[in-house]
Amino acid sequence: MNSTTACPLDCYDACGIDFSSGKIKAVKSGYTQGFLCPHLNHFTSHEIITKPRYKGEEISKERVVKILHEMFESSLKSDILLYRGSGNFALMQEVSDYFFAQMGATLTDGTLCDGAGEAGIIEGRGSNKNMPYSEIAKSDVVVFWGRNPHVTSSHLLPLIKGKEIIVIDPIETQIAKMADLFLQIRPHSDSYLAMLLVRFLHINESCDEEFIEKYASEFEDYYELTQNVRIKAVLEEIDVTLGDIGRFIEMVEGKKVAIVCGVGVQKYRDGADVIRSIDAIAVALGLFGKEGCGVAYLGASRAGIENPFEAQAKRVSKVDTPFEEYETVFVQGANPAAQMPDSKRVRNSLQKVKNLIYFGLYENETSALADLVIPAKTFLQKEDIRTSYGHHGMFMMPKVQDGEDGFSEYELISKLCKLYNIELKEEKEYIEHFKSYGVQKIDGCFEVEERENIPYQDGFDTDDGEFVFLEEYEQIAPLQEGSYYLITPKSATSLNSQFYRQKYLYMNSRCGIEEGSVVEVASPNGSVELELKYHDGVRLDSVLIYSGTPGVNNLTTSLHSYEGKCAIYQENSVTITLKKEK
Repeated sequence: MNSTTACPLDCYDACGIDFSSGKIKAVKSGYTQGFLCPHLNHFTSHEIITKPRYKGEEISKERVVKILHEMFESSLKSDILLYRGSGNFALMQEVSDYFFAQMGATLTDGTLCDGAGEAGIIEGRGSNKNMPYSEIAKSDVVVFWGRNPHVTSSHLLPLIKGKEIIVIDPIETQIAKMADLFLQIRPHSDSYLAMLLVRFLHINESCDEEFIEKYASEFEDYYELTQNVRIKAVLEEIDVTLGDIGRFIEMVEGKKVAIVCGVGVQKYRDGADVIRSIDAIAVALGLFGKEGCGVAYLGASRAGIENPFEAQAKRVSKVDTPFEEYETVFVQGANPAAQMPDSKRVRNSLQKVKNLIYFGLYENETSALADLVIPAKTFLQKEDIRTSYGHHGMFMMPKVQDGEDGFSEYELISKLCKLYNIELKEEKEYIEHFKSYGVQKIDGCFEVEERENIPYQDGFDTDDGEFVFLEEYEQIAPLQEGSYYLITPKSATSLNSQFYRQKYLYMNSRCGIEEGSVVEVASPNGSVELELKYHDGVRLDSVLIYSGTPGVNNLTTSLHSYEGKCAIYQENSVTITLKKEK
């Protein structure tokens, strides 16, 4: 049996794993660099579902398939919905899309994560080609804009040693404490800061005029738009000084600069415009198409790979899915009852589903509601292959551990395809298909063959090869008195609702409420009671609740971003009411 595999978790890094000792250890080569994140270090210490159950009673694996067949046959195919998440990010997961589409069921579109930002990138550049880790390593200056690499992409850290670091974030994170320049801006003011930076780059004659002339002929029109941002008033509003602006320009001028963005900056209705305005800074500096320069966000992990499971199907939004409109709902690798926005609406909607099926590794809010619970095999117990949205790596994921409990996605879907006479190739054929898009490098690592390390060397992928600037921007409403900005970043101990979930609200110690008190956090969508902990890296006008905290999405809206059909977890402001003093 093979002993080397890869992590399937929804993460930039996509670590390589050595399982030769029967324990998960990091490979020392390639992107993984010999260390794992906390999630993988403790992966086997989290209890998984081992037995299927129906209506609360344990059943056999054979009975699972029979019950699924009965559920599907009792519903019109148009009344069946597949809701598939990214709990496992490997490529074979999409085999479920193929089966349900062929059967005539409904699938989802949209995203809970990065869609608004990607939409903004595509509008400006014409495509979403990411700056990979290998190029960030060649930079002189790294700007972490709303990205906390110690939590979300720790394998970047060895690559930035000795570089100048700029951090722009409403939270003073660990990387912010290490930074040469830290701008703790007001939440949702990123576009204002980005536009001011472009304006002052132009005033200081710090722009790359040759690049602009060749690939950004509408720059002067965009500069005029930036003049609508009132300098003094906006600087005061976003908590940035002219000195900060000057220091930023001084640090990046004439340097190889990587702007590394997190998804938090686009968790708003105008999230596409936020990323597009940050891209405009890179255009002004001429960072695209050059070694060690560019903007890193989330690349398309499947870019350059033909998807054999792609099929035409009716789709509904993943953000505000009307579960109650379907008689049978199949949830795979997701926990919509907790992770979708506007949780109260979602739970009420799920409770109206006649046949709710949960297929996954862990017990959670959704499995507790499900009629049929199907255990999934862990990534160690099945064949798969994965790519990354942080770099160009391709990783083989052979079976490295025996396991009779649970189903692999292919195993379950192959049984269903036989019942419905739907053609499905052998699993190895799909693995080889995906592998054919990889190329082995000198160091033995595989990469997706058609990916560019330095994208946009010959201009952008727009109709005329030029960057498309914003023509207007949304004025952000001021915070109402007595309200707070809601910040929902990733936690170091959990990946959304997997692993060790936080259970606290974090505020600055100067908030006027004693630490350890229980407070009610409320928004127009709902409320949650949490214990207060102090975190002096949080601004006084903000509260921090980590993604995955039980009840946090009672507070969030199920409205979409204007572009990209994306969830907007930080759009609502919240109020705080003391419920129980310590």
